[in-house]
Amino acid sequence: MTSPILAGPFGECCFTAVKHEGTPAGRVDTISGVPTYVSEPPPAKTVGKPKVVLYLADVYGPMYINNQLVQDYFASQGFIAVGVDYFLGDPVYIHKESDFDRPAWIAKSKAQATELMPRWLDAIREKYGQDAHYTAVGYCFGAPYVLDLAARGDIVLSRIRHSLLKITSRISRSLYFCHARARTICFGRPPTRFISSSLIEIDHTFPLESRRRAEDILVGNKASYCFQVFSGVSHGFAVRGDPNVGDTRWAKEESARGIANWFQRFCAEAEASQSVKL
Repeated sequence: MTSPILAGPFGECCFTAVKHEGTPAGRVDTISGVPTYVSEPPPAKTVGKPKVVLYLADVYGPMYINNQLVQDYFASQGFIAVGVDYFLGDPVYIHKESDFDRPAWIAKSKAQATELMPRWLDAIREKYGQDAHYTAVGYCFGAPYVLDLAARGDIVLSRIRHSLLKITSRISRSLYFCHARARTICFGRPPTRFISSSLIEIDHTFPLESRRRAEDILVGNKASYCFQVFSGVSHGFAVRGDPNVGDTRWAKEESARGIANWFQRFCAEAEASQSVKL
């Protein structure tokens, strides 16, 4: 019998990072009691309705410099990037103790995220308005929550990066899929089925067989989708890879550009469609 699991569990690669250098341009706000990194676009980029990227970070959290810089990039492309800290100030990298219980930390963090995400999302919508164009990107730990948003019909398009612990039936129902540890989505109502994903050629958390099964699901659902597949890079390249390695740096930057362009395309189409209806 074929396993319903398309992606594997967390591995050591999910907890490994090369720290990047840079000065974050955003700020930390508290939204519905949750610390949130907020990075806003320059005035010249704020055209039309607000475009919001919900940034669902990996285990390093949205306040880690690598994640801050990626969020700042999305802001530079005209999006309001909001990174929810579902770790509540307790990201994995602050734990240096030899007896750190990683499985317990993961379980605690998942419970926190499940509890706070609905109210945080409601507060975001109240803050930026129901008519804003909402997108979401999820990396590693954050990827499943992007699919949850899609399954509830909150999203217009999606983008994913890195492994997600999702079963086939769930992907089929949500009609959103983006690769294993990172995801992105643009949402609105009514939901449309646009999926994009950045993948690596060899990834034990999302092997080739699973990738092709995921594509079959998307084809069967008649979803609009795009897979980027990068060779020569490791799991986590889009946020935690070594920027001094040429292949990694290029793949990281190209992935971010692809995400932004994917969102820009469908947000622009949604804007045009709404204008015609008016």
